[in-house]
Amino acid sequence: MALLILGHAVDAGRAGLPCSAVVNRPSDRLLGHRLLFLARHGETEWNRAGRWQGKTDIPLSDAGRAQARALGACLVGRGIVEVHASDLQRAAETAQIVAATLGIAAFNVDVRLRERGFGCFEGFTREECAERHPDAWARYLADRRATPPGGEPQGEVAARVVAAMTELAGVPRATGEATLVISHGGTLRTFIHEVTGAAPPPLENGALFLARYDGSRFVSVTRV
Repeated sequence: MALLILGHAVDAGRAGLPCSAVVNRPSDRLLGHRLLFLARHGETEWNRAGRWQGKTDIPLSDAGRAQARALGACLVGRGIVEVHASDLQRAAETAQIVAATLGIAAFNVDVRLRERGFGCFEGFTREECAERHPDAWARYLADRRATPPGGEPQGEVAARVVAAMTELAGVPRATGEATLVISHGGTLRTFIHEVTGAAPPPLENGALFLARYDGSRFVSVTRV
């Protein structure tokens, strides 16, 4: 089973992000690992208000743009040569800001990197979900894999995100080069669970991980 190492949580409202320098290790070159940086998008007003976003297309807030700039600064010098993002604008705008910071002319959009659709929960806070959709909310609290009415089954989310990440990791890279993926909290947690068998706690905006791929499978996902 792959190894997952989690770092400390960060206040989502902070523009600064923690960045470890322990990446692009000599062992990666020796073992031929392909490196995939994974980041959650910057903050939106709905994040700040605690509203479910899912596939609802909400833009970054000013705080989220500042987080994207901080993320880009954190990733300078990490060997990133290509950026991929969900098509939802909170991820796409984060990718645009980060790519510009890294001197990458354009980024690539992949709908498989979208957040899970949460159907009737979208646009509401947790308290509002419990009030407006009590039965569906109770089922979801009992089993987070339960599909809200109008939502996307968790198994479909896992299948599409693992397929996307595996395809991106399989692209040949020169030694020391890496790929960046900008996605969503639920999508990234699903991917990490599929790789490691354990999902991290809910991710703050701008959370950053590094996945290592040995040519046939992901061998680790570590917090950066």
